[in-house]
Amino acid sequence: MVKTVDYLIIGGGIIGINLALTLKRRHPESSVCVIDKEARLGMHGSGRNSGVIHSGFYYSANSLKARFTRDGNSALKDFIRERKLPLNECGKIVVAKDETELPVLDELLSRGRANGVELQKITAEEAREIEPRVKTCQNALWSPNTATSDPILVLEAFRQEAQAQGIELMMGQAFQKCEGNRVWSSSEVFDVGYVVNAAGLYADRIAHAFGFGQQYAIFPFKGLYLKSDEPAGSFRTNIYPVPDLRNPFLGVHVTVTVDGHHKIGPTAIPAFWREQYKGLDNFVFNELFQIMVQGSQMMVHSDFDFRRLAYEELRKYQRSHLVALSQPLATGLRLENFTHWGPSGIRAQLLDLKTKSLEMDFVYEGDQRSFHILNSVSPGWTCSIPFSEYLVDQMEEAASGR
Repeated sequence: MVKTVDYLIIGGGIIGINLALTLKRRHPESSVCVIDKEARLGMHGSGRNSGVIHSGFYYSANSLKARFTRDGNSALKDFIRERKLPLNECGKIVVAKDETELPVLDELLSRGRANGVELQKITAEEAREIEPRVKTCQNALWSPNTATSDPILVLEAFRQEAQAQGIELMMGQAFQKCEGNRVWSSSEVFDVGYVVNAAGLYADRIAHAFGFGQQYAIFPFKGLYLKSDEPAGSFRTNIYPVPDLRNPFLGVHVTVTVDGHHKIGPTAIPAFWREQYKGLDNFVFNELFQIMVQGSQMMVHSDFDFRRLAYEELRKYQRSHLVALSQPLATGLRLENFTHWGPSGIRAQLLDLKTKSLEMDFVYEGDQRSFHILNSVSPGWTCSIPFSEYLVDQMEEAASGR
């Protein structure tokens, strides 16, 4: 039996659910259906992220990430407060390990001001007043609006809101193929007015089926954190290093979780298949082969020294090395306090196959019948509410042929 829907959204992560909510608000008489291949929401990026709600000072002023992180920060925190979900408004300190990193602090401060983000340059003494254990050279940056929450609880609250608005969520329905206005999933056939692809790790494959994103592929990176067994409250705030602005990763940092404990990480290790969360689970040979070929090409042609990045990241599998990388950030970070790894996450990082470069900003494509969010990695969770509003604007323009 064929099911007719006005809007079919593929992927029930934080972006997909917010897109569904935005479409339903704008078109209350239209039917909106979300399909997801898993049995429950939050099995991938939206449920496995760090829980940090970013404030928006890392990103260049002309980027989509800069445009939506600041507003997303306040919108997401408002949503969390309204539903009385846990929220740790602990802030963030960005530190410099030596004088060579001070110019990057100034660059981040400049970006923050350009993006309208509340951000303060403080002395090392002022930093220690905020967090007694912090270590920095001369100066640091203080971001009071950075916070942490529980991504699973937040996603569940969005799911409940979607169902309350009459949005249909169909679990265990993986996209299979499309032909004209018809879409096949695991056990359903849909006649669709408009298709929205928010499939995260598989967004590129679905886009390719519709004729979009041909120059892109997902290149997955595996993120792991080491959890500390120190008591809750051992750190007051998140502590981040000065990042390498040539790539989209923020370096090993101390993250204060929503319950007041802390962890260090993450890794950004190239994953060998898209769902390489643990051992050989979900192993797909074709994905391994494709990633090995793409990785080999980046070793030779990338513009950000992928060879060095891959080598450094693989070393982080050693607990001792990951702890050593965190020690310039704060006092008292000892190997014996980090005895177990947290659950792994996979970053659905978009790779430009022509330039062999990692896409730094959000990427989307679409036309009159479908729209594809190809790159919505961090800070996608933070940006999800205003970014979804913007994406629906772009969809409506594309659908009208403008």
